[in-house]
Amino acid sequence: MSDSTIIYTYTDEAPALATFSLLPIVQAFAAAAGVEVETRDISLAGRILSKFPDVLTEGQRQADDLAELGALSLRPEANIIKLPNISASMPQLKAAIAELQSQGYALPDYPDNPTTDAERDIKARYDTTKGSAVNPVLREGNSDRRAPRAVKEYAKSHPHSMGAWSPDSKTHVSTMGHDDFFSNEQSFTMPADDDLRIELVTADGTTVLKPSVKVLAGEVVDGTFMSKKALVQFLGEQIADAKAKGVLFSLHLKATMMKVSDPILFGHAVKVFFADVWAKHGDVLDAAGANANNGWGGVLEVIAGLPDDQRSAIEATVAEVWANAPDIAMVDSDKGITNLHVPSDVIVDASMPAMIRQSGQMWDKSGNTQDCKAVIPDASYAGIYQAVIDDCKANGAYDPRTMGSVPNVGLMAQAAEEYGSHDKTFEIPADGTVRVVNQAGDALMEFVVEQGDIWRMCNVKDLPIQDWVKLAVTRARATGAEAVFWLDEQRAHDAQLMQKVERYLQDHDTSGLDILIMAPAQACHYSLQRIRRGLDTISVTGNVLRDYNTDLFPILELGTSAKMLSVVPLMNGGGLFETGAGGSAPKHVQQFLKENYLRWDSLGEFLAIAVSFEHLANVTGNSKAQILADTLDAATGRLLDEDKSPARKLGQIDNRGSHVFLATAWAQGLAEQTTDPELAGKFAPIAAALTGKYAQIEQELLDDQGHANDVGGYYRPDPSKAEAAMRPSQTFNDILATL
Repeated sequence: MSDSTIIYTYTDEAPALATFSLLPIVQAFAAAAGVEVETRDISLAGRILSKFPDVLTEGQRQADDLAELGALSLRPEANIIKLPNISASMPQLKAAIAELQSQGYALPDYPDNPTTDAERDIKARYDTTKGSAVNPVLREGNSDRRAPRAVKEYAKSHPHSMGAWSPDSKTHVSTMGHDDFFSNEQSFTMPADDDLRIELVTADGTTVLKPSVKVLAGEVVDGTFMSKKALVQFLGEQIADAKAKGVLFSLHLKATMMKVSDPILFGHAVKVFFADVWAKHGDVLDAAGANANNGWGGVLEVIAGLPDDQRSAIEATVAEVWANAPDIAMVDSDKGITNLHVPSDVIVDASMPAMIRQSGQMWDKSGNTQDCKAVIPDASYAGIYQAVIDDCKANGAYDPRTMGSVPNVGLMAQAAEEYGSHDKTFEIPADGTVRVVNQAGDALMEFVVEQGDIWRMCNVKDLPIQDWVKLAVTRARATGAEAVFWLDEQRAHDAQLMQKVERYLQDHDTSGLDILIMAPAQACHYSLQRIRRGLDTISVTGNVLRDYNTDLFPILELGTSAKMLSVVPLMNGGGLFETGAGGSAPKHVQQFLKENYLRWDSLGEFLAIAVSFEHLANVTGNSKAQILADTLDAATGRLLDEDKSPARKLGQIDNRGSHVFLATAWAQGLAEQTTDPELAGKFAPIAAALTGKYAQIEQELLDDQGHANDVGGYYRPDPSKAEAAMRPSQTFNDILATL
């Protein structure tokens, strides 16, 4: 590939369907500037297939595109547009495997309890595709996420709904604050390169949990654990307290990205909520293969398959639990799907801001909204959500027409912090001491643990920290906004980072800039005060808070996090351009399959494509690419101003209609610009044809709505079926083909 190549990723769900409509437009327009737009498949299905070439036919084999892009991200010519992908939970992984098997791929079943080397190998291969399989590979840089001016102005002039808040709201966050990851953390900075070993010392001897963790001089290394005993006690207390206070019980974790630790936490919550079920029938459930870590929905499936006498007895106990339990937050009241049904249904960074937007309430079993107890076990970041709740109780809902913005500069390069902990996270098998030992045999950290505790190690390398500080100063200088590092000196890891931040800030000209350091809850409160005054405040955060803040504040400001501009300046000179969140993608697909109406908003893609062209122009000097970027930005602004984003209901403009409008406005802009007469001449007939046939094309799209769709698969659609469904206007296709 050349330095005039852009890689556009094929991912999952609604963004993948939208790609079949949008990508042909982008490729046609880019070709006019001598730019190639290639695709790479990093979908969940693609990731799975790439791990099993030995069981597939030659025609079925899938290249490991993710590994290829990971290598590319280290090179200066990298220019990658990354759409949202599934960070698969176990139920999603198994569903994808089953679908691929039904499509004729001879994949093995997932072995929950492997007993042979072959089964352990299969499980290990599958596990590499779970959770945060994509982002740590591609994110060889830190994150710059912000609301583009046109998007922010649109939100002010077209404010989204915000539920009213009452000062008497009972909604609150409950967190442990002791015996959790936050309180048990130890952290130090490596004085030199080393190779660490993680081991568990018990009465029966020493077990090596991980033989080698190579670390560099200046790298921050953390170890911590969550006590199972304390977690179980905490969950029981919160369930009882929700009942006493008359609020919904709701659990908020991230069982997708935190793919090792959080499913275990989720499983404990299921078992504690249904404690009587396990107390009376645990042996039966265990023998039948019920796994609470996969959610209550999976347990119900196991119960349904039991013999009548066993099933009836368990169902009677379940009915008793429901009679005495607090009401629980619902994912789908009509279908009886609770907050505890599927680990991937309620993801904290999306579920908490949605609750805050809705007057601090969630849905109950009757389809009504109620105040709730938001249970976030670990205290590391829970305080930011309580700060927002307290602010809303005191000051009411936010006003999108006047509120300021909280862009983010996030430390995420090279699998920084918790998102790089998966291969160093362990459910402790026996009481003992976890030791982190260096090559010299010295124990750098020791933790007294009990069976069932969850222990993990996190790392942050020094160069990403330097780059993070540089990016924060760069954005503060470019915008004039205050920048706040969200770091807590009471947390071991943050205390190490604070020393580095204070040192590396001295390497930059910060004159005239307001750069502060505050603990997360305090920083959140400070930013909220400024938001209400219409002021912008850059949040400079670690990796998890980057994820949380880039959902929390955009959902409050813009109504969605999908409209954010997400730029990752790669540390070796390339660019990664991310296109927003995909949390609502499953619902959009369901609607599309039912009535041929795709509500997915590709605005994030439009924004990312424009900055990708701009980056290419800056690197290669391709002036035509810069014109493509400028005119695409202008077309996106027109799309917002003229309200041509997808509507919500059948019979209105959907995703495909928004693409047609964008293509028309983009072509018009290219035809009208005077900087490059050659480009103007090339696009003049296209613009004229699209303008003249616009009403006809729009009607063709509307006429095609209202019927069921079969695209051949959810996780791996049939490309020909998906293309036919997403490109139904032959008039538009014919015009585009003339370019």
